[in-house]
Amino acid sequence: MPLASACNRRQAIQCAIATTAIGTVSRRTVAEHSSNGFSFALLGDLHYDKLEHHDMNWLQSHKPDDLSQIRNYSANSELRTPKLLASVGETSKQHGCSFTIQVGDLVEGLCGSEELARKQNQDALAFLEQHHAHIPFCFTKGNHDVTGDGASDAFKDVYYPFIDEQTKSFEQTKRQAANYCFGFRDSWFGFMDAYDPESLEWLEAALASRVSRRCFLIVHPPVVPYGARATWHLYSSEKDRIKRERLLELLAQHESIVLGGHIHRFCSLSREVGSHGRFVQLALSSVIPNESTDPKTELNDRSEYTPDQIRVEPKHSPETAEKRRAVYVDEAPFVRSFSYADMPGHAVIHVDKNRVTASLYRGTTNKLYREINLS
Repeated sequence: MPLASACNRRQAIQCAIATTAIGTVSRRTVAEHSSNGFSFALLGDLHYDKLEHHDMNWLQSHKPDDLSQIRNYSANSELRTPKLLASVGETSKQHGCSFTIQVGDLVEGLCGSEELARKQNQDALAFLEQHHAHIPFCFTKGNHDVTGDGASDAFKDVYYPFIDEQTKSFEQTKRQAANYCFGFRDSWFGFMDAYDPESLEWLEAALASRVSRRCFLIVHPPVVPYGARATWHLYSSEKDRIKRERLLELLAQHESIVLGGHIHRFCSLSREVGSHGRFVQLALSSVIPNESTDPKTELNDRSEYTPDQIRVEPKHSPETAEKRRAVYVDEAPFVRSFSYADMPGHAVIHVDKNRVTASLYRGTTNKLYREINLS
């Protein structure tokens, strides 16, 4: 547990807290925070990878079409992810971030054996030890984190102890397999395993016992579909329709802020759920494909949440276009706000008594892209 060990050597999990408007910074433990608002850093998918993490014979036999993306993610991990985390460190210090949240697909997976999957996970933690600010790092399970022979066991062996170490200083910390939650100030943070069939029951029980004012749910795939990949959201199949309806009701009843990734695009939206209320969803990606900091495509109004949004990726599964369009015909009447961009980077979430806002930063830089009200 490299990152957790670093925190131990410092005798406490440390947090940077901005104490004046001009950015004077002091160091305090989680328990020593004042009662004012707080901030945390947010990272999207990372897909940390090295070519040496993969059994190439296994890849050729099981996932031959994924070799090109493995090469791309490996190059990205070496060339651009360190720059990204350096910028995250700068903005975390500037805003006094108390911890970092990452929304899943921390690693690429597809290693081909438990031994290689364990090495990839350990190397990812060593990478964080080297490049991430030494504040708690909390993440949810993504599909790539457990894809490939032995990956599920490697996830449990390497990441469960890491999660326990990173969350031990928070309030009311509870973990059930890869589902876990904790309290911080007057906020509740739940990390939902989208790939465990018992996760909805866990979430319902956890929300029933929460007493915090704010509710954040971190889950890898989106709850509300967006962009071209309209069938990639949680409980998207017809057999899971009742589960999805229950999830939507829970999120609205608790006025939740959902944080996720998976689509590798930025999106923020709000979704109404009948008489139950509404919730907000923010998704982003931290896979930085190049040095550009300008989005090619932006959608910035509720009126653009239509079936035509699948045009943002015209080459994605053209044979399923009508099916994906139909998803938006059903979903659009409930969406109350919407913005989208192919802009990767990171964010800082600010929580205070009256509102929650997000500052989004471009690519590998700490250049501000936009501010979003999540309240």
